[in-house]
Amino acid sequence: MMKIRDRVIRATYEFFGKEGFTKIDPPILTGNAPEGTTNLFHTEYFEQDAYLSQSGQLYEEAGALALNKVYSFGPVFRAEKSKTRRHLIEFWMIEPEMAFMTQEESLEVQERYVAYLVQSVLDDCKRELETLGRDPESLVPFTKLPYPRISYDKAIEMLQAADFDIEWGADFGSPEETYLAGEFNQPVFILNYPKAIKPFYMKNHPTRDDVYVCADLLAPEGYGEIIGGSERETDYETLLQAVKDAGLDPKVYEWYLDLRKYGTVPHSGFGLGLERFLTWITKTDHVRETIPFPRLLNRLYP
Repeated sequence: MMKIRDRVIRATYEFFGKEGFTKIDPPILTGNAPEGTTNLFHTEYFEQDAYLSQSGQLYEEAGALALNKVYSFGPVFRAEKSKTRRHLIEFWMIEPEMAFMTQEESLEVQERYVAYLVQSVLDDCKRELETLGRDPESLVPFTKLPYPRISYDKAIEMLQAADFDIEWGADFGSPEETYLAGEFNQPVFILNYPKAIKPFYMKNHPTRDDVYVCADLLAPEGYGEIIGGSERETDYETLLQAVKDAGLDPKVYEWYLDLRKYGTVPHSGFGLGLERFLTWITKTDHVRETIPFPRLLNRLYP
């Protein structure tokens, strides 16, 4: 597993280097949260409140506006009391951010990236895959592009037709994601989720006021979401109101809002969780198997 993990890490650097990205390193200690403060670890920072980072995205946006295409690769922390096979407390995220890029262009980067990672593992880690019980040939279809795309609206229709008890506006759990991805036998993008279940920084849809311009990439075979991304809101007043509507303090996000205050450019980004990706491509039962010393709800030692 560690051999495959190492290959995926090296392939990440290779891919983004070839694509013209610059790696930047956002802070791990932060004064604000990209997605609210309910699932962050709190600490004191010289008599100020600070949090262990749950994402480097807001800092990546600043980097993209300076350097065009950037990415980070580092540890993030979620203080969720989750015991599912998909959750870790500390894990590693790859977070690209791209200026002058629409959401559709971002989806193309995402699928090329995932296909590149899969192909790299096929090229160099067949023995390791076989040792773990994953037939390398079963990964070949995941290198074929493009990946299917369906709207959240369509996904709800498919689920309801399959007798799932779900209404428009609900988030998908593991059973729903497993069913949807199983209908395609390939990673599948679900587009334009309702605003109520997504973070404040996503761009408003141009013709609807109930959804964002965003997408999740669901892995097949029951492994769920491996990428979440969106186009970012560029209008200062709209973003300010979204911060307030989310119950967040605009003062804390002042530096982030300033990225729009005097003009900005269209930009998009996404995040891929390394351990979830590894769990999928190795067909492993639990995400804890993909990191040497997993941090789980009741596991801090060793």
